[in-house]
Amino acid sequence: MKIYLVRHGQTDLNIQKRMQGRHGLPLNAVGRAQAEELGRELEGVRFEAVYSSPQERAVETARIASGGMAPETDERLQPFDVGSADGQIIDETMHLTVGLIPDTRYYDGVEDPKEFEKRVFSFMDELVARYAGRDVNIMIAGHKCTTGCVDCYFNGIPADGDFFSRSVKNGKCRVYELDR
Repeated sequence: MKIYLVRHGQTDLNIQKRMQGRHGLPLNAVGRAQAEELGRELEGVRFEAVYSSPQERAVETARIASGGMAPETDERLQPFDVGSADGQIIDETMHLTVGLIPDTRYYDGVEDPKEFEKRVFSFMDELVARYAGRDVNIMIAGHKCTTGCVDCYFNGIPADGDFFSRSVKNGKCRVYELDR
């Protein structure tokens, strides 16, 4: 099994360097072009299944990059909930703990990082079990946090817990090959 891990293309909030959680924007023109370019790079790859976060930017990227397949969305692939930090400019004045995790002393409604890892790993456990031992290509489209967390599923969580640091770049793909 090969897993093609895709991060959504650029949005206007990416350009503005704003925290983009569950209230993000759809792809902008550059983001659509990135998804189209990725689709050309993946041309010839036949996907058995395409999964995506329910967020419009991830769904659109998955559909374009997979050559038009309608992705199956899964709530466990939702972005890390940054609570009231959603939309904030990411700069030296923003209160963060590790990586891009907002400090709960300053922001309400921030998801527990361990719970985030648990839900993403739960999705991955089910996916790996469903396709174990099969020669198939699977696409997963998500976000900076989600792609970073999926990388941690395969490579371990960094000592500092910063799953964001393991992410795929906007409109790009990373491939994992599993023999299990």
